[in-house]
Amino acid sequence: MRSSFEGYANLSSPIHQWEQKSKIVALLSLIFAFAFVKELVLLPAMILVTASLYILSRLPLSFLLSRLRYPGLFIVGAILFLPFAVGNKIIFSIGFLEIRQEGCLLVGLITVRFICIFTVSLVLFGTAPFLSTIKAMRSLGLPNILIDMMLLAYRYLAELAEMLDKMQLAMKLRGFRFKNLNGRNLNTIASLIGTLLVRSYDRSVLVYQAMILRGYGYQKYNFKNNNKINKISYFASIITLIIAFSLIVAEFLIV
Repeated sequence: MRSSFEGYANLSSPIHQWEQKSKIVALLSLIFAFAFVKELVLLPAMILVTASLYILSRLPLSFLLSRLRYPGLFIVGAILFLPFAVGNKIIFSIGFLEIRQEGCLLVGLITVRFICIFTVSLVLFGTAPFLSTIKAMRSLGLPNILIDMMLLAYRYLAELAEMLDKMQLAMKLRGFRFKNLNGRNLNTIASLIGTLLVRSYDRSVLVYQAMILRGYGYQKYNFKNNNKINKISYFASIITLIIAFSLIVAEFLIV
């Protein structure tokens, strides 16, 4: 199975040539540094670093925008009321609605941090095959049970999505229209979700039983990451760690 998430995992770019183990350490450090930033003056530096990484990865802009859509809607819903509720300095008012400066600045901070963290995460996981990422995480000492859960979830999410598509197609062939959200249709959609959950649970039980029959849990599997760290990986890791450390130090100095 090959996910659409891996559609650009085999491009030729400096980021793709970056050894995955060192890439995980460096980019996760950068993500934590981004999450630590609270000063607005550091946001342009974050944007510059994120844009540089994405350009170097040679991933198309459509790849980012298509995956930013649904998480972006969640963030918009979370920050929508901040300009009206946070702060004391009113910069604009319409009737009873008052837009406050502190809330607007907080919206900008949250939005930039979210986009930068999401983009760097996309660069991290979208520039290497998922199996290579799993092996790198295992070599970094992540518990085997977490690795196995990630691998199985990744493997069967696409299958569950295919199952959902078949169920939706069957409903449409029987005259069901998802756009008509009345009480009866909502009840049908709830039944669809329940059926999907039951089928996914049944499938997980079958998979687990098949794994037990094949000896899962009774043997130790050692997956070694044999990829050598090349010069590009050393250079990229050192530069990224310096940038992450500099952002954290700058945050303390500005405060």
